[in-house]
Amino acid sequence: MALSCCLLQSHPFTLPYRLNLPPLNLSSRSPKPICSIPRRELPSISASLTHKLPPDFTTKQLLHALSQRNDETSALNLFHWASKQPNFKPTLPVYEEIIRKLGHLGSFDSMKQILEDMRASNCRPKKGTFLIFIESYAKRDLYDDAIGVLDMMEQVFGMKPGRDTYNSLLEVLVNGKKFKLVKSVRSMMFTRGVRPDVFTFNILIKALCKSHQIRHAILLIEDMSNYGLAPDEITYTTIMKGYIEEGNLETAVRIKEEMIVAQCPLSKKTVNVLILGYCKEGRIKEGLNFLEEMWVEGFRPDQFTFNYLVFGLWKSGYVKQALELLDLMLQEGFDLDIFMFNTLISGLCKSGQDDEAMEVLNQMISMDCSPDTVTFNTLISNLCKEKQMEQAIEIACIMTDKGIQPDVYTFNSLIRGLCLTKNDDLAIDLLHGMKKLGCRPNEYTLNILINGLCLSGKLDRALGLWRDMESSGCARDEVTYATLIAGFCKNKKIEQAEEIFYQMELQAVPRDTSVYNSIIEGLCMSKRMEKAEELVDQMILEGLQPNVVTYGSLIKGWCKVGLIDNASRLLRTVETKGITLTPQTYNPLIHALFQQKRTKEAMRLFREMEEKGTPPDAMSYRTVFRGFCSGGGPIGETIDFLVEMTEKRITPDSDSFHMLADGLCALSMEDTLVMLVERVVKLDFFSENEVSGIMGLMKIRKFQDAVVHIGGILNRRNRKRRH
Repeated sequence: MALSCCLLQSHPFTLPYRLNLPPLNLSSRSPKPICSIPRRELPSISASLTHKLPPDFTTKQLLHALSQRNDETSALNLFHWASKQPNFKPTLPVYEEIIRKLGHLGSFDSMKQILEDMRASNCRPKKGTFLIFIESYAKRDLYDDAIGVLDMMEQVFGMKPGRDTYNSLLEVLVNGKKFKLVKSVRSMMFTRGVRPDVFTFNILIKALCKSHQIRHAILLIEDMSNYGLAPDEITYTTIMKGYIEEGNLETAVRIKEEMIVAQCPLSKKTVNVLILGYCKEGRIKEGLNFLEEMWVEGFRPDQFTFNYLVFGLWKSGYVKQALELLDLMLQEGFDLDIFMFNTLISGLCKSGQDDEAMEVLNQMISMDCSPDTVTFNTLISNLCKEKQMEQAIEIACIMTDKGIQPDVYTFNSLIRGLCLTKNDDLAIDLLHGMKKLGCRPNEYTLNILINGLCLSGKLDRALGLWRDMESSGCARDEVTYATLIAGFCKNKKIEQAEEIFYQMELQAVPRDTSVYNSIIEGLCMSKRMEKAEELVDQMILEGLQPNVVTYGSLIKGWCKVGLIDNASRLLRTVETKGITLTPQTYNPLIHALFQQKRTKEAMRLFREMEEKGTPPDAMSYRTVFRGFCSGGGPIGETIDFLVEMTEKRITPDSDSFHMLADGLCALSMEDTLVMLVERVVKLDFFSENEVSGIMGLMKIRKFQDAVVHIGGILNRRNRKRRH
């Protein structure tokens, strides 16, 4: 049977059987309560199992008993007890089981002693015995010891390591990303005359791809023919995966074509690797087209195929289709793993679908797929960013109820959310609770708190936290210092900011442009222009280039102390440096010029912004309009400028508009006032009811009441915009 199933509205994807996708309604699945899943308890193991073994125990019974041991002493005691029983002699499987158990526990000296016991009892180890040693060393990152097993085989036991042993050793080295050791073992293998096979080359090619040496991997494929070998599907797939990880999907596709020409069949893993490549690049439609082509060739999707498609749909913004695919997987009997659920929850959170994300969480619990730390952290972080702290804390409680300990990322998200919602005291309490649980705060944790306290004006507490960082062994980085300096400067505590600024130099903490900009701005606002200019010079000596923010602070500072000509000269100097000026640079100077009734200069500067490709912002327009209304220009020019503002969809500030209205009424220019009011209230700023009420007042010539009403609306909306 065949039916077209549309995963993407613009991409008909045909599968050769009927797929009836019902509307997705996760709430209808009656998920289990979120805390109702019982914890799995490990079966209790008796402290001693020897009494459970009868005198005539079998090797199978002993192997089972050994596998239950979880410490070195009890495993060795059981082994030695069994070895002393009459009519029992340990066999190779028994020796290998105790070696494997000891290797799992990291008891390497005991492993070597068991090997000596084997020699004494004339039980000759096999190559598989030594592979246990190699794997055990590798699990503990003892890769030099793993390589030393080769010498132990040959020099102590007279067994020459063969190709399989070298291949196994190479594989654990590649998986451990020990690429230099891979090269050494490869040279050792070739020097000792051990002939490689395709599996050897595949391991080496994997190592080269993982270390981003794809060109060398291609040369190694060409070298295979010197040994009478040809690349197989694993060889080609490994190269394709390497190119995909480098972001070169096109070459990976060309490798697939070469594979077909070489009559090497595409394995399921090959197809999945290419689908993953399309999905990683966000080319989900091409991935679906390729899957459809492979379906015709007999390919059938497996768990990995669906996982990659869900990832691709999520990455491309098709969260709804990803959810539909999840339902399809359920219908087809596939298990949904933690990776898939976490991908969906992350996608839903990023697209603002919080309720749907919670439904997926309930669904995964109802399917006995236990959420992990990543699941909960994704939900908590998203809720905290949206300032939904009650829900975030509730999820954190559910997390702990399920036996999952919050990590530093969990606490950082919650502390950031509490600071965003001005709950600084709760954030501090959470910091203490975090420490009691044994979760050590990092510099990011404390930087969040310091920033939150600075924004709330609680500088003493922020400074206390900063001092505690050193005593608690938590590094104070550039961000910590910069946050505290900016906080003190914004709260006009410039002396304390300077003290911290110079401590950075004493502690050899790098001071970047943003730190200098904070302290320079603070000095300018404190009218300490000489010191501010001194710091600019120091900044340049340290190899840092002042930027538009630096010069903007200086221009604003000169205007603040009334030295407008200094500000004008600096503005022209900045232009010669090739720095693009912003409206924030011009606005303070325009404002100062209007204050000194230098209207023509102010307007010339305003128009210059447009000519030089830096369009004035809303603040620029309001600054000029305020200047006109405060007596900086003739009323006709003021009216024309307000018309220009409304054409740009910029509203005036209420006080300035009130002054203009008073002036128009005093000059009996009520008709002009009506025209201006109509233009202002037609902006999106006003609702239909507000416009109706204002224009009603204008019709009955209650101009003053109408203007007051407009001013109230403008003030309320501006306050909301600031918050």
